Order: sequence, then structure tokens, then C-alpha cells
Amino acid sequence: MEDPMERIGSEEESGLESTIKEDLSMEIDPPFKENVATAEDWRKALNKVVPAVVVLRTTACRAFDTESASAGSATGFVVDKRRGIILTNRHVVKPGPVVAEAMFLNREEITVHPLYRDPVHDFGFFRYDPNAIQFLDYEEIPLAPEAACVGLEIRVVGNDSGEKVSILAGTIARLDRDAPQYTKDGYNDFNTFYLQAASGTKGGSSGSPVIDWQGRAVALNAGGKTTTASAFFLPLERVVRALKFFQKGGESYTSKWEVVSIPRGTLQTTFLHKGFDEIRRLGLQSETEQMARHASAQGETGMLVVDSVVPGGPARNHLEPGDVLVRVITQFLRLETLLDDSVEQNIELEIERGGTPLSVQLVVQDLHSITPAHFLEVSGAVIHPLSYQQARNFRFQCGLVYVSEPGYMLSRAAVPRHAIIKKLAGEEISKLEDLISVLCKLSQGSRIPLEYISYTDRHRRKCGCIMAALDITVALDVSVKKYGPKVHKALFPPLASSLSLPLVPACFLYSTCLLCGHVQFVLVTVDRHEWYAPPQIYTRDDSSGLWTVKPAFQLEFMLPSGVNVEATPMEHIHAYNHQGLTDGATSMETSSEHASAVLHSQNETGTGSKIKRVEEYMSSDGFVTDCSLNTTVEVMLEDTIAKENVLLRDGQGAAAVANASIAERVIEPTLVMFESWIILLRSFYYMSSYCYNDYPALHRGDSVYLVGLNRSLQATSRKSVVTNPCATLNIGSADCPRYRATNMEVVELDTDFGSAFSGVLTDEHGRVRAIWASFSTQLKVGSNTSEDHHFVRGIPVYAISQVLHNIISGGNGPHLLINGVKRPMPLIRILEVELYRTLLSKARSFGLSDDWIQALIKKDPARRQVLRVKGCLAGSKAENLLEQGDMVLAVNKEPVTCFRDLENVCHALDFGESGGELNMTIFRQGRELDLVVGTDVRDGNGTTRVINWCGCIVQDPHPAVRALGFLPEEGHGVYVARWCRGSPVHRYGLYALQWIVEVNGKPTPDLDAFVNVTKELEHGEFVRVRTIHLNSKPRVLTLKQDLHYWPTWELRFDPETAIWHRQTIKALDCQNL
Repeated sequence: MEDPMERIGSEEESGLESTIKEDLSMEIDPPFKENVATAEDWRKALNKVVPAVVVLRTTACRAFDTESASAGSATGFVVDKRRGIILTNRHVVKPGPVVAEAMFLNREEITVHPLYRDPVHDFGFFRYDPNAIQFLDYEEIPLAPEAACVGLEIRVVGNDSGEKVSILAGTIARLDRDAPQYTKDGYNDFNTFYLQAASGTKGGSSGSPVIDWQGRAVALNAGGKTTTASAFFLPLERVVRALKFFQKGGESYTSKWEVVSIPRGTLQTTFLHKGFDEIRRLGLQSETEQMARHASAQGETGMLVVDSVVPGGPARNHLEPGDVLVRVITQFLRLETLLDDSVEQNIELEIERGGTPLSVQLVVQDLHSITPAHFLEVSGAVIHPLSYQQARNFRFQCGLVYVSEPGYMLSRAAVPRHAIIKKLAGEEISKLEDLISVLCKLSQGSRIPLEYISYTDRHRRKCGCIMAALDITVALDVSVKKYGPKVHKALFPPLASSLSLPLVPACFLYSTCLLCGHVQFVLVTVDRHEWYAPPQIYTRDDSSGLWTVKPAFQLEFMLPSGVNVEATPMEHIHAYNHQGLTDGATSMETSSEHASAVLHSQNETGTGSKIKRVEEYMSSDGFVTDCSLNTTVEVMLEDTIAKENVLLRDGQGAAAVANASIAERVIEPTLVMFESWIILLRSFYYMSSYCYNDYPALHRGDSVYLVGLNRSLQATSRKSVVTNPCATLNIGSADCPRYRATNMEVVELDTDFGSAFSGVLTDEHGRVRAIWASFSTQLKVGSNTSEDHHFVRGIPVYAISQVLHNIISGGNGPHLLINGVKRPMPLIRILEVELYRTLLSKARSFGLSDDWIQALIKKDPARRQVLRVKGCLAGSKAENLLEQGDMVLAVNKEPVTCFRDLENVCHALDFGESGGELNMTIFRQGRELDLVVGTDVRDGNGTTRVINWCGCIVQDPHPAVRALGFLPEEGHGVYVARWCRGSPVHRYGLYALQWIVEVNGKPTPDLDAFVNVTKELEHGEFVRVRTIHLNSKPRVLTLKQDLHYWPTWELRFDPETAIWHRQTIKALDCQNL
């Protein structure tokens, strides 16, 4: 069982180190009989040991086996100076791709490469070039496993709690502690004893040498308990054996090692050492006990008992839990020596089972053959054969197809981490090659069933369906910590049928439960956007320490397959005038993928999307307007709206793919286009008569009907009364910049329908008067944390009617390919200023004259308010003219009382000759001023280009960032929107929410300049980066570029084809390694 108090003595940052413990073979003196060491003895020993202890900074570039992608620091020590070998823990060396550096006592830094990681025990080796250390005299630390004894005074020298050198004292109390159990789904050592001492080691001390007064390493620090000072040390006998193999392989360091095979045998069986009293209760005969005591060393306290057997292993059907090993094998070391010396050979074990003597013949399996050394990376997912470590944890057979990281494709299908894929497209998947064989035969757009099992619900198989595609979408811009991929809800009004519709591949997810809930079906559609590299196979190269990469297969893109439409019954609550509305209502679900499995904060590894139901109202021509924003889509709209993937599904089961095409940055709505021919014609027939018209605004006391679809896709209608037709939204800034609705009035009702139900508000004649949409705000919880709060309000129809009219009639902006036809999209003219309202009674207290108060009341007797400036968007034309607190009284000599007034005057500029400028009358600090303020024009396309460099996503600052009112003076720079775990920026701390303004002293004011600078950088080159944080704090840091695991590439949206294209800017050819 997992002990929650036991922890790996891990890297300081990540908390779970992935290093390997290493053993070294040195000639050692006989053990010291009496512990009479003086302080001078310890001083001399430490002076010799400390220079050989190094700080290891490791970066796990990919999730693999028991480890997630991570970065952190640990400890190691030199055990062979001539050959350049450093010993540390297995969980530091990592089982998968790792990049690491070692820093010696004098702060000299060198690159180290993984040499060996033991498949079972927590030790491993790094290698380095001894000639690279030029200014430090140091000696290797000899290994003396036989010197360990109870009562031995020891020192643990290492990088404890992140300190470069920390020396902790202790006394060895036990030599026969059970191997610690750290976690139920990660790395655990087994089939060995551990040493225990109360040395109080913490994170960062993994891999530290445990030395005696003579300066010899008697054990290797591995972990400890969080609630006590207990520390756990790995014995060094097997470490010494492994080191000897490497020492025989060569006399000195070479850039490429000759691959050394260290024989390791296994029965895929876990043994525990139990006391004689407990074994007697298992049925051990007294004669057997006497024989074991007589044959074993003096002081033997027990025997080895079978604890578990992995399914499909050599001991399956031969050994059972509770079997006791008899004859001469009572210690782990003797058993492991027997297995390692008998790989691929038959051995005979004598056991007692319930008091009955038995003899079994077993074939010792090669442990390395069930230790994965390659993986498939596809659409962000990491898939490889199930390792012995995880097979033991999960009770599955080794070699099954294991999901180490679901990435985008599998997480969209709700396939979790640690899942085992059993079937794909109806074909059995028993090994990784089977999966690759099926993937290479899939046509683009085809829907295929996926079946998997999970160790948390092992007795039920999960069935899902993925849509064949080998490159998947990624979310670009949003700089948020925990507000990653989510979805918004809305019901959409109709448009004129004259509009041509786009054929844009899209991603969607729809889930339901069948077979009495025993099998869960999910549907994921992936598009043709080239946001991920093609499927690749990474293979471990032990001679170089790197993982080489090659294409998994040759991609052959095909046209998307057709969409199957099945009708389902629909139930109506209100039938009369809302019949057409309910038949035209659709459910839309959107999702977006991170640029990595990681967001800004240290949250889940991965990369899963949170899906929520979305109801929408659809027109006869298939044009859809999304006016609801909950947290997820609010994040996406501001900057990536042209790229968001959605699924439209009507109340009768018809489905269509769609993509968002334009976002109006001042108001809330987003416009979505989709393939109208897929949706049932019956839905369009009912919706053809319901168009947007400028009906009179809603008033307090008006009766309205909320029409939409519930979570079961059943049409629903509810009656309510308007309580406030012009409530002002006041959504504050989030901890991290993300989209938020501003300068907007909404409709409030007297009924609380909750945040899960949305739709359209209609009058008694079935005319759409508002969209009932979801909003998100952030509320403080305590002093340091915040939580999202969702609420639903109505968006009046007039808020989107102008934009819709411009699209239908043909805009004056850039063209976008829609259904094979290029159509001009509208340009939106706005005043980039955030406003808020102040009651006239309060405005009088600020000195506003009675004449202006009367003029504003005459203009709008209902609202009785004046608009004030909360802030200007950085880089806008109004930035240096309007100030916070200014009261906007009039524009072009006409009084202004609400946001719609400003939108109307901005729209009128497109038909005038004012050059896009507004003549504004404002009230500032007791004075009335007339200002000429310019407006800004947007095309609604959002972000159309991003760069991935060293694992961070950089782009031009998006509006949510500019809304904070600050841009660096150094030409603005490029904005870091996201970072990836296990990347160089993770390792060196170049996180999101900051601008890169210089690289190696060269300014990077925009993406073109940034690309020109970074494409000249070479692999392994240290780069000096100057950044400016959102809080305006400058910083200079260095990072080491890694083109092998993290090539530089860019994404561009091509309006000519309406799809994204990925282009590699600079990468490393594996053949030149």
C-alpha cells in the first residue's frame, strides 16, 4: 500500500525527482570496527567528499512511464573520475527523455547525459566529460556497501532543500527496512532492503552520498517521510555491480559510449521479507524454519514471501501470494544475484504453500526486455508499451499499449492518463506496433471506435470514438493559469439565407452513456490543421544518451468522410409560437487545446479539456452567432476566435462542424460559420421566418420566454419577466489576462434559471429579443486565491445586429475562404476604451454642472447616468488622450448616456469623412474639455500567427493584455502566452505573462524580428533573454536552446485556404547527432 507520508527525496521544484541511482566499484578498506571518529576526521573526509558532489538540474522533456514532464534539481556524486560517471537516483535520471546539467562546487557547469537507469532499483548513472572541469580539484568518492552497519555515524552531503551544499548528520538505525511505497501509480522500489536513519533530508537531496568518517559512500539517499526526520537510503551492492560493467567497457571518457548490457533478470514477482512469527501463521513448518535459521547468517529474522505476481509473467500460475521461499534464499541480495546470473535460463525454486513443500521450474526473463525504450508521440499524446513498474502497480500484463500522456487527441475522447488501449477501429491492440498499423490506415475525418481500460475501473472497458486525424488543434493565446480549455453556451438567432457558408474542418466532442452506463461513449473530431508534428517514434540511444526521432509512418491526407445524421425524438414544453424556435435550436460544444499538457501554473499535466453543454439558436442558412461566454471561451474569443473548433448539434441529433469566424471586441457575441447542408432541412424550414430585426427594446415588466435545449438535447421553454433591461456588466480583471465582457448592457429576469441553462429570450410572438448567455467573473477566496463564478444574463439583439448585417451584405475587410468562395469580412471600428457608469446624483458631487445633468436626463430619462473612463487599451489611439475618471458627456455635440450610443457613432464614421475621429466632450477634474479622439479598426480575425520557441508560445499582445493599459516601451516586444512542461523555458524560468524584448542584445519588437534573431541560434547555445513582466519589472535570464526535443516552429492562419499551417523554422537533424 502507498504510504502518504513517504516521499521520494526529490528535485526541489517538481517534488518528484526522476533520477537513477548509480553504483560504483572501487577498492575499499575493510569496515572500521569502532566508531571513534573525531571532528578532525570528519573535517578531512568532508573536504575530500564535498568537491565531488554536484547539483543536478534535470528536465524531463516528455511524460514517460512513471514520470511526468517536469524540471527540477537533485544531487549526484562522482564515482569514476577518469570515465566521467556520476551516481544518482533513478527518479532523477528519468526513464524517458531527459536533459541535464551538473554544477560543481566552484559553480562550473557541464552537460551530463544519462548512461543507465536501473529498471527496478532507485539508482542510475549520468556521464560527463572530465576534461570540461578545468578549475576544480576533486576526487571520486569510493563505494563501500559492506561498511554500512547499525550505529554507524554518517553524513548526508547534497543539495538539500535547494541549497548547493548541505551536510546533515545521522546514525544508521536499520539495515532491513522495507522499500518505501511512494505512490500507487508511479515509481516504487521493491525486492530490496533499505537503510534508515533520522537525518531529516528534504527535497533536492535525492542522489546524495551517505558517507562515513573515512569519506566512503556506504549508501545512496533516496527518500524520506514528510512528518518525521526518517530518511531512506538504498544499499550499494547492486550499484557496485552495475558500475563494474561500465568500467570494463572502457578506460576513459568517450563522446559516444559503447553500449554496455548489464544482465538483469526477473520473475515479475514482488517479494517481502517477513518475520518468522508471521510466516508460521502462513503455514511454515517448524523443520523448514530450523533449516532456514541454520543456513542463514547469524541474526536472521525472517524469510522471503511472495507478495504479488504480475499477470503474464514467468511466475504466473507457478507462484502465488503467500508462498514462502525456502532453502538458502532468505535475503533479497541472494535472490537478485541468482536471477541476474540466470537470464533466459531455467531455475528451480523450493517453496512452501500453506505448509506444503513445492518445487517450481521457472524461466528467468530479461528485465530489460519489459522496460520500454521507445514511445509514439501523436497529437500531443505519449503512448508506449506498459513497463514492469506500472504493470506491477496496475496488475496488468507488461507490454500492453499504455497512455503515459493523453495529449489532445486522447483527452478529447476522455481517455485518461494510465489508460490501456485495447481496441481501435475494431482491431485488437496488444502492442504498440498494432496501434501504429491501425493509425496509418485511417482516412482523414473518419470516426473510429476506441476501447480502453483503466486501473481505477479495471473491470469495465470504456468505449470511445475518435475521428481519424494525425494533427490536432491547439489553443494559442490566452494567458491564463487555470482557465484553460472550456466551452461556452448560447442559443443563436437566424440570419438571411443568402450567405454562403464555409467548409472548415473542426473539432468537437459529444458524449453519452449506453449499455446501462457500463460503457461510456465519447466522440472526438480532429481537424486537418497542422498544429502538431506528424506522428513520431522516439527511441532511446544508450550510446549518446539521447532519444532519436523518426516518422511513425507516411501521412496520406484524405478528404473528410461524410457525417452520419440520426434523428432522435424531441419533447416540447411550449409548442405554440416557439415550435420553430425549438426545432432550430442547436447544441454547440467547443474546445481548445493548450500549446502543451501544461498551463501557466503547476496544475495537472496535461492537457484535458473541460466540456460543457452549449445551446444555440440556428438560422435557416446555417450562420450561427455565439453570444454566450463562460470562462473558457471568454479566454479564446479575444484572440483565437477564428480558430476555435465547435460542434453543432440540433435537438434531433443532426450534427455539423463549424468554426468561429469573427469576434466583435467591444460587444460580447462571436459569429460562427458551419456547413449548413449537414443539418436537417426540417430545422431550417422552421427557422427561416425568424430573422434579426430591430424590434423595440425590452422594458421592465415585459414577459419573455427562455427557449433552448437542456443537457439531454430536449427542447425547453420557460416564462419569466424582465426586471432590468439595461443592467451594466462590471467584470473585473482576472489574475491572468483573459477575455472579459466590457462596455455592455444586459437583461436581468426575475427568475433564476441557473448557469447551466441558456438559450434565447423571445416575446409572445416568437421573436428573438435577446440571447440568454453565460458570463464568467473571478471572485477572491481568501487572500491569495480566486475562483471562477458563472452567471447568466440576456444580451439584447441590437448588440449584434450591426455586425450580422455587415457580414451578410459584404464587409470591407480581408477576404476569408468560405465553402470555396472568398468573401469579404467586415472591419469593426471601435473606441478602445473601457467605460463604466456613474449615476448623475453622484456625478453632481464631482462637480458636473446642472446644465449637463439636465441634458443627459433629457437624452435618456430611464438610465440617468453618465459614462466614465476606466482605462484605455495600451497602444490604442485614445491612450494618451483620455484619462481614468473622465466623464464622457457628448460625442459630435450629441449627449452620450449608454454604450450603444458610442457604438452607433463609431459605426457612423465608416460612412462619413471624419477620418475615423470623434469630437468628444469630457469632464475632467472640474473642467469641461473638447478632444479629438481617434478610433481603432479591427478585422475580428484574432491571432493569426504564433511562434513556439524553446517550449513557449509567443505572439503579439492580445487585447486582454492590452486592456491592462501597459506595453513595454521597447517596441512592445513579443508576448509569452504559454509554456510547456519539460521545456527549456520551464527549466530556466521563462514563464508566461511577460514580454521578450531582447534576445542576445538584439531587440525583438515583433514576431518577424523575433524569428530573425532566434533562427540564427544553434543547438545547445546559451541565449541571453531580456523580459518585462506584466507588473513592468524587467529581468535578464539565460537559457540553453534545445533543438532536438524542442524545435522552433510557427503557426500561421492562411485566409486563402482557411486553415492553419505549421512550418519548422529550425530543428536538429537526428542523423547529425
